[in-house]
Amino acid sequence: MPNKSANEQLSMDLHEIVETVQAALRSVGAEVASPWFYLQFGLILAAAGIAWAADAAIRSRVDMSSLAMRWPMPLRHFVRVMVLSASTAIFAIEMIASRVVMSHATWPSRSYLIVVSAKLALAWLAIRLITSVIRNAFIVKVVSLAAWTVAALSIIGQLDAAIDLLDSYSLEIGGLRLTPLLLIKAGALVIFAVWLTNIASNFAESRINRSTDLTPSIQVLLIKMIRMGLLVVAVVIALGAVGINLSALAVFTGAAGVGIGLGLQKIVANFISGLILLVDKSVKPGDLVTIGDNTGRISAMKTRYISVAPGDGREFLIPNEDLVTQKVINWTYTDKNTLVKIPFATNYDADPRVVCKIAMETAAAAPRAIKGKPPNCILTEFAEAGMKFSLTFWIADPEGMDNVKSDVMLALWEAFKGGGIRVAYPVREIRVRGGALPVETVVEVPS
Repeated sequence: MPNKSANEQLSMDLHEIVETVQAALRSVGAEVASPWFYLQFGLILAAAGIAWAADAAIRSRVDMSSLAMRWPMPLRHFVRVMVLSASTAIFAIEMIASRVVMSHATWPSRSYLIVVSAKLALAWLAIRLITSVIRNAFIVKVVSLAAWTVAALSIIGQLDAAIDLLDSYSLEIGGLRLTPLLLIKAGALVIFAVWLTNIASNFAESRINRSTDLTPSIQVLLIKMIRMGLLVVAVVIALGAVGINLSALAVFTGAAGVGIGLGLQKIVANFISGLILLVDKSVKPGDLVTIGDNTGRISAMKTRYISVAPGDGREFLIPNEDLVTQKVINWTYTDKNTLVKIPFATNYDADPRVVCKIAMETAAAAPRAIKGKPPNCILTEFAEAGMKFSLTFWIADPEGMDNVKSDVMLALWEAFKGGGIRVAYPVREIRVRGGALPVETVVEVPS
């Protein structure tokens, strides 16, 4: 019996749909058979051509970058949107004027298509004005198409029929009745709620970033918590507004948990690792770090990764999990002061005490050397080719350390040349024997 009732209900629904389609086709047929239909259609085509030509002329003569620059922001925004939508606005004006003329010349019913065209153009213009405040291009397209479809159905008087049709098909899952109408409402409300959440999150982020009492890591943590919290609240409110009982989604929640555990392990691990990094403050935006072979400053900390900029135009996107599980060198964790080491060698003709003195004086004269921490130079080895030394000095910031080392080494080279000190290099003796008399040649080969 239940199957029979369901089949009868489906048959009745199909019969109603067929009758609705037949009635619509009869109405369209009556309109097409009238000579006024072709007059209206011709007027619409002519108005569309004029609007397109006028729009091209306006765009070629108007400079959008300097348009209404001294006007208030809302008025300037309105003017720019109207210029960009000039074809739609001109077409609507032409349709309204045609409607006025035809209503005085003949029966109002003979200008039905013109009225519908004017209303559709005005609806599209209003939608363009409203969606112009949205920055996401995809959301703008979705909202514009959905809003214009609803407006079009309302203008031709088929909105209630479309709503009844979308609500007539349903699927029962765990006590929840899902219909196409319910899904459309839920999707629209979720998109709207997420958009409002994004605006609120951006406002909170700007206020938090301006605070000087919070460390960079705490700022990032607060911003992430606010975004996640607002998003959850927005989705719950949106689903509750359309009548979806959240307890009925327990099955889906459990399935989602299993899916996260199996298929989204890395994403969850990176998210949790990001929270751990923000809480323990081991790294933070602005720190100079070395992770594997990558060295640079942390420019951003995201939910899934951190961005490390080495300063050459590239950015390394390193997963948060790697920072928790791998070795990380943080050059600025507790102190930005960095020890610079420069190894060098001289020949045995030089006095090592004089060499150390010249090296320390050269390092102390470097612009970025810390004056409160004097340099140090020690003799480390009597090697085969000469004496080896190690020069160390402190700089206030590790960024650009290679440039500092290069500058000090160049200055050290000039100082050694002025003091008559030669840099060590290996000496090789080559003995060549042959012929009547032995020949012995000593050749010095620099390394």
